[in-house]
Amino acid sequence: MEGMGSNLTVMAACYLYIVSIILFSGALKRASIISTRTSRKFLHAMIGNLPLIMPFFTEAIYPFLVASPFIVVTFLATPHSPFHDLLDRLGGLGELTEAGHNTGPFMYAISYTLLSYLYGASPYIVAAGIFPMAYGDSSAALIGMRYGTTKFKVFEEKSLQGSLGMFLGSLVSLTLGMAYFSGFYGFTLGSQLVPIFAVSLVTTVTEAVCPKGLDNIFVPILGAITFIAMGGGI
Repeated sequence: MEGMGSNLTVMAACYLYIVSIILFSGALKRASIISTRTSRKFLHAMIGNLPLIMPFFTEAIYPFLVASPFIVVTFLATPHSPFHDLLDRLGGLGELTEAGHNTGPFMYAISYTLLSYLYGASPYIVAAGIFPMAYGDSSAALIGMRYGTTKFKVFEEKSLQGSLGMFLGSLVSLTLGMAYFSGFYGFTLGSQLVPIFAVSLVTTVTEAVCPKGLDNIFVPILGAITFIAMGGGI
């Protein structure tokens, strides 16, 4: 019973964190400190921090229980929602989406939930999939939007500068993340450097070729698979 209580407390902390960053990003946007697009990317990145809280759960099912409700929440924010009147009253949900990628957060929630279910006992594997999507993709979008002059196209137009942002954002966030997780799980950061580099490279290529928000599924899944395949799963 004591273990359940501590897990419920950590769950409550997760939800408090999520609500806080939604409110904070909305406040920054309303104050015109950041743009709507930057607000979305900020929210996108900050939600990616949830694997950092996972080591404090004592049972692996709880990360899944945190993530899974957001499949429903983000579905309600898509044009496919059957509750459009409800969405009008909960207009803040619409801020989760952006033009041309309005199912992206829904797919992000699915991949997040799947990784949490499969690897809730090894949050560093979840992070290997989620951090490139959270920090790499956000860096790609913001750097590409401002500095993306060298264009290329596979399915969607991207830029080399944005892809470099994706790679560096993934590399830095994974390096810092694995340094953090090493304190909980007994591995060394050095043992993870090759998996980190491989994940950063694979997810950068994946983001470059994925059309219409599908990177929200393929980047996290391929990131985690690559990390395990390269020996990062310990």
